[in-house]
Amino acid sequence: MDVPLWLALIAVGVLGYKLVRPPLWLVAVILLSGFLLANSSLAPFLAPITK
Repeated sequence: MDVPLWLALIAVGVLGYKLVRPPLWLVAVILLSGFLLANSSLAPFLAPITK
Protein backbone atom coordinates (compact mmCIF):
# COMPACT_ATOMS: atom_id res chain seq x y z
CA MET A 1 0.00 0.00 0.00
CA ASP A 2 1.42 3.37 -1.01
CA VAL A 3 0.53 6.33 1.17
CA PRO A 4 1.38 9.84 -0.05
CA LEU A 5 3.85 11.71 2.15
CA TRP A 6 1.48 14.64 2.65
CA LEU A 7 -1.24 12.32 3.94
CA ALA A 8 1.14 10.62 6.37
CA LEU A 9 2.38 14.00 7.65
CA ILE A 10 -1.17 15.22 8.19
CA ALA A 11 -2.08 12.02 10.08
CA VAL A 12 0.99 12.29 12.32
CA GLY A 13 0.32 15.99 12.91
CA VAL A 14 -3.31 15.46 13.88
CA LEU A 15 -2.42 12.56 16.15
CA GLY A 16 0.39 14.54 17.78
CA TYR A 17 -1.86 17.53 18.32
CA LYS A 18 -4.55 15.41 19.94
CA LEU A 19 -2.09 13.66 22.25
CA VAL A 20 0.09 16.62 23.30
CA ARG A 21 -2.47 19.47 23.10
CA PRO A 22 -0.11 22.40 22.47
CA PRO A 23 -1.68 25.87 22.23
CA LEU A 24 -2.68 26.88 18.70
CA TRP A 25 -0.43 29.95 18.78
CA LEU A 26 2.58 27.68 19.41
CA VAL A 27 1.66 25.48 16.45
CA ALA A 28 1.34 28.58 14.25
CA VAL A 29 4.70 29.97 15.42
CA ILE A 30 6.50 26.67 14.77
CA LEU A 31 4.99 26.30 11.29
CA LEU A 32 5.70 29.91 10.36
CA SER A 33 9.26 29.85 11.66
CA GLY A 34 9.99 26.61 9.81
CA PHE A 35 8.63 28.09 6.59
CA LEU A 36 10.67 31.27 7.03
CA LEU A 37 13.87 29.37 7.88
CA ALA A 38 13.48 27.17 4.80
CA ASN A 39 13.42 30.28 2.60
CA SER A 40 16.23 32.14 4.36
CA SER A 41 19.96 32.26 3.82
CA LEU A 42 20.36 29.78 6.70
CA ALA A 43 18.73 26.98 4.70
CA PRO A 44 22.01 25.63 3.21
CA PHE A 45 23.44 25.31 6.73
CA LEU A 46 20.33 23.59 8.08
CA ALA A 47 19.98 21.10 5.22
CA PRO A 48 22.73 18.70 6.41
CA ILE A 49 21.23 18.65 9.89
CA THR A 50 17.79 17.62 8.64
CA LYS A 51 19.02 14.87 6.31
